[in-house]
Amino acid sequence: MNIKEQWNQLDPATQQWLIDNPGCLNLPRTITAIINTETGEGDDGDQHGEMALSSEDRQFIQAKAMEGGSVPAAAPPYRFFDATQP
Repeated sequence: MNIKEQWNQLDPATQQWLIDNPGCLNLPRTITAIINTETGEGDDGDQHGEMALSSEDRQFIQAKAMEGGSVPAAAPPYRFFDATQP
């Protein structure tokens, strides 16, 4: 299944779940079942009912997340503080 091609068939709640979880490599079985129902696709899940996302799918979902502003563009650098500094 290609998420990009099926995006408009997905329920807004499903789209939001994907946007809220842009780093997901494997979709949980409940989300896989919902997507299969919404798109009319066959069972794309593995033996545990999970569906692996292709790199193209992950990039598409991450781009959608960036559009909506739910993922920060870049994390600020972590600063270490030494207790012995004045």
